[in-house]
Amino acid sequence: MTGNAGGFEDPPAEVLASAAAAFGLLASSARLHLMWALSQGESDVTHLADRVGGALPAVSQHLAKLKLAGLVRSRREGRRQVYYVDDPDVVTVVRVMVGQLTARSRTSAAPVRALRGTGG
Repeated sequence: MTGNAGGFEDPPAEVLASAAAAFGLLASSARLHLMWALSQGESDVTHLADRVGGALPAVSQHLAKLKLAGLVRSRREGRRQVYYVDDPDVVTVVRVMVGQLTARSRTSAAPVRALRGTGG
């Protein structure tokens, strides 16, 4: 059953399940940091590991999960694997969410506390 609240049809259950899975992947601060870094531009795993402060094998595993989910892509450049986000909507979601929370953290002592109690 799909409702029509405010002129929008509810998405099918399988779309909601896919979105929940994608958000679940981004619930990891390490993967979210990788997505943030990749939203700024493409990079190889070595530079990403340096930027996010993670061990190379762990960063590689996170990237593999993001790639399987279709959130990032990669291409080979010589011996390097270069990762990138080619979906501008994913980049927008990451930038808006992280940007909003960054702005709140500058004006409030506890930016995440404001989000508690808003979900079920």
